[in-house]
Amino acid sequence: MGMTIAEKIIARAAGVSEVKPGQIHTVELDYLMSNDGTTHLTIDMYNNKLKNPRIADKDKLVFIVDHNVPAENPKTAAVHKKMREFAKANGIKFFEGKGVCHQIMFEEFVEPGQLIFGADSHTCSYGALGAFGTGVGCTDFLYAMVTGKSWVMVPETLRFNLKGKLREGVYPRDLILTIIGDIGANGANYKVMEFAGEGAHNLSVNDRFVLCNLAVEAGAKTGIVEPDEKVEQFIKEHGRNADNMYVSDEDAKFLKVYEYDLSKIEPVVARPDFVDDVISLSEVGDVKIDEAFLGSCNNGRIDDLRVAASILKGKKVHPDVRFIVAPASNNVYLQALDEGLIDIFMEAGAMVMNANCSVCWGSCQGVIGDGEVLISTGTRNFKGRAGHKNSKVYLGSAATVTASAIAGKICGTV
Repeated sequence: MGMTIAEKIIARAAGVSEVKPGQIHTVELDYLMSNDGTTHLTIDMYNNKLKNPRIADKDKLVFIVDHNVPAENPKTAAVHKKMREFAKANGIKFFEGKGVCHQIMFEEFVEPGQLIFGADSHTCSYGALGAFGTGVGCTDFLYAMVTGKSWVMVPETLRFNLKGKLREGVYPRDLILTIIGDIGANGANYKVMEFAGEGAHNLSVNDRFVLCNLAVEAGAKTGIVEPDEKVEQFIKEHGRNADNMYVSDEDAKFLKVYEYDLSKIEPVVARPDFVDDVISLSEVGDVKIDEAFLGSCNNGRIDDLRVAASILKGKKVHPDVRFIVAPASNNVYLQALDEGLIDIFMEAGAMVMNANCSVCWGSCQGVIGDGEVLISTGTRNFKGRAGHKNSKVYLGSAATVTASAIAGKICGTV
């Protein structure tokens, strides 16, 4: 019996020739990433709970400050200081103020065929480059940090065969929200969401990131797009190696196969307070907004900023709306500066933030108040995600968010 992409990656990490769903394997990890959301807890356990603390391989560790940066209060400042000091003392790669953790991993580290654990649920993003990334808790992260190993129960794979191309004005964000709406927030629990077919290959590497990033919102262990020459080109342009470009075997076994014609996808939004409560943008009705957010690990790349700027150019943000833009990384920010996109945002009345998680995290920038409504390219919309428990978060594409910021209500065109 053949193997899926995910099974091949796990087999490589486990040093065996074959794995099957349901098996548990000890695996060697290629990278371990942790951000300021929980790293301080891992450091405390390392310092206070271990009899003989050691780090198995410092070169596989990456610490990134991105959730609350710059620090907004003394408590956060203490967390960041703890991370800085620990990273420096142990020779760990450390990034602060450089961007969102998954974007940095995407730009700097991830290679096809790798198995990567991150102390963040959206580590599944790395499947855009044909890697197996998955989120873990502090205890599992600590164990992997001191041993270099962990365990994985081989998940079953759901295959999403994509054909055709997205129509103008429709984006990968609309596609993945549509899929989540179809299968439900629990539709891929502890499964791999594998995206393949000519439709997947028509998508850019940045577009694929959007699909894999939100796979966890359907409960998936990870999301993976079948790698191709676009991935190979991206990897080589970033000075890395594309040695393990795994694709599923023709006789690989999938739990279920879904078929999607990209030309039939339409703009959608996810309504509060569930990411799978997805409806057509045309059905939203008259929903006034207080804030719009463009950014996050899902939609803060240059493609998204270009789309937003093309809609915003020559227009103004609605006087009752706060439009917050946060590029996913400093590299994205600099490119947007070079292309004049930041000028367009500023002239229109948007507020451009430093590269960080910003509003998506709902903790340090653009927090929304009691009864306020946000339209966001963030990753989640559960109750209280972006501020007050009585606030409302809608999820949409960069185009939908920008058009809404201009109109003062959720819409797709202005």
